[in-house]
Amino acid sequence: MAGPLVRLKITLDDVDPLVMRRVVVPFRIRLDRLHEILQEAFGWTNSHLYEFRIRDIGFGVPNGGFDGPIDARKETLLAAIEDIGARSFKYLYDFGDGWTHTVKIEKTFPATAGFDDPFLLEVVGRCPPEDVGGPWGYEEFREAIADTNHERHHELVEWWGDAHYDPGDVDAANLRKNVEALAAKWKRRSRKKT
Repeated sequence: MAGPLVRLKITLDDVDPLVMRRVVVPFRIRLDRLHEILQEAFGWTNSHLYEFRIRDIGFGVPNGGFDGPIDARKETLLAAIEDIGARSFKYLYDFGDGWTHTVKIEKTFPATAGFDDPFLLEVVGRCPPEDVGGPWGYEEFREAIADTNHERHHELVEWWGDAHYDPGDVDAANLRKNVEALAAKWKRRSRKKT
């Protein structure tokens, strides 16, 4: 049986209305896999770099230099939290757009047989479109899409492909299915290795 589970509350910073997810993952999940879970839970496209910032220590894709992040493939959430002693931390995605998420550890509990895979517990709000320009670009995007007189309305409707965008219209069932599919893929890989 797997080790303990942890419930995480992840909030996308600097956006309104609220975009938040609650996930349950094994506490011993590698940070690169936690990144993949968050990508699926939010609906991001996983097409940009990322970094977890736990206090002043970064974990992500190593750049080969001495000043880069620690390799997220070689660190688990539990080890990083125990080493650093934090109960909350930041998840940065797409350094150009600057999406920052606050991750809070809400609860830990023992895994039970059959309930040790990652899963998406709660979904609030639609994730912003990828490459929209970060929180401030997202705000302008929503304003421009909603206002036919906005100077960028036609440009952003053409870019988005639709004159409608509802930040509350989120397909939670599909996001859950994507998280479950990722967990199932990892489980198949681990069975092949044994």
